[in-house]
Amino acid sequence: MKLPRFLLGDNTDFPESIFVIHTEYPRFIIDLSTDDLQFWEAIHQSEEDDLKEETENLIKEASAFYDQEVERYTQED
Repeated sequence: MKLPRFLLGDNTDFPESIFVIHTEYPRFIIDLSTDDLQFWEAIHQSEEDDLKEETENLIKEASAFYDQEVERYTQED
């Protein structure tokens, strides 16, 4: 099965949160309402610098993905 690169997630225990899940390495969940970021796997110190710019770009992509999905939902109404 091929997974989408980004997924939206919600949870009634966190009604104010907007979660976007990135399913490829480096896998993470970001709460767009607070910009909190949680990686799924340990990132080695040696990889941190290499992934910093990539992660910043992925966060921008996650936000754009969310905006696109919300726009699609509102167009259907």
